[in-house]
Amino acid sequence: MSLPEFFFERVTDEVRLQMDGVLALAQRLARQPLGNDAQTCIAGITEAAETVRRVLESSVELKAAASKDLTFNPQPTLLRDVMDQVQQRWETRAAENGVTLSVSYHGHPEVLAQLDCGRLLQVFDGFIAQAVAGTRRGGIEASLKAVTDGETVKLEGRVRDSGDRASIEDKYDIREIEARFGLETALGVALGHRIVTSLGGAIQVEPNAGAGETVVFDLSAPAAEAPREAPEETLTSRAAHVLIVDDNATNRMVAETLCEMFDCTSEMAEDGAEAVEAARTGRFDLILMDIKMPRMDGVAASKAIRALPGRLGRVPIIALTANADPEDAAGYLKAGMNGVVEKPMKPDNLLQALQAALGGDPAAAA
Repeated sequence: MSLPEFFFERVTDEVRLQMDGVLALAQRLARQPLGNDAQTCIAGITEAAETVRRVLESSVELKAAASKDLTFNPQPTLLRDVMDQVQQRWETRAAENGVTLSVSYHGHPEVLAQLDCGRLLQVFDGFIAQAVAGTRRGGIEASLKAVTDGETVKLEGRVRDSGDRASIEDKYDIREIEARFGLETALGVALGHRIVTSLGGAIQVEPNAGAGETVVFDLSAPAAEAPREAPEETLTSRAAHVLIVDDNATNRMVAETLCEMFDCTSEMAEDGAEAVEAARTGRFDLILMDIKMPRMDGVAASKAIRALPGRLGRVPIIALTANADPEDAAGYLKAGMNGVVEKPMKPDNLLQALQAALGGDPAAAA
């Protein structure tokens, strides 16, 4: 990895972390009994932080696509559900912009395709964002047509608008799109274009009979069978009490907010030495342990806790770290930790680790 690439990754990780902290603090403030003006300011802060996160993620994805490192996670996907998600993601924003959004699915209602649902949503997101930005009045139509041909599902996506838009062709100018509709929209369009071409698909723009244009993209995906339903998981039979160990106040706030999402109570410690002393009390069902901390780091603290007698030394410990490659993770497990959650923390990842650790399955938590 070159030095510029190293610092690009470090900077993006740090921005993600700080934006997570801003969002967690804003959500915490929004639950307080504040006046209308204060709530409006909090809503503005939240919207700005979410925009920064979206721009950052699109930039990272676009960089990966340019270097042919864009990853896909194909899974059996019910195609009509994809369009339901498109409707949920965009109906409010379209209405706020004074635009009517119509979403439709054409095909057998139970057709499943082996594809990355998140990537397909990103394609629609990019083209709908441009349609919303370029349409001052009227409507936008988003549709997906699915036709099964043997073991292949042929997909045709359409986004039709009635506004003034920059054409999206193989040699479209992203700078022109950015000048018209803003950086976030331009990045979304560019990413959508890259995803379609990476999957071997094609994009074309058709002028409408009246105003506006229709973006059409074609893809093919293997037909899939419905996965077996897994039993619904619950975190624990009672709310867990969690010790959050991190020297960064913002990180502690993010972890506390996520624990609250799962109905867990929590206490704080600022370094490994405090964590060991707190663990001696036996009050905690689980410890979320940062790795890099002053006085005593997370690895040393975990080893010290494992040396405590009886059940005190058996409390589950989850490592919180930005360095979660396999070698590092193996070292944390060797130090006595039960699992690893990468920073910035995502709710689903943390929930999975909590369930596995509290359920007595360290391998699953790892």
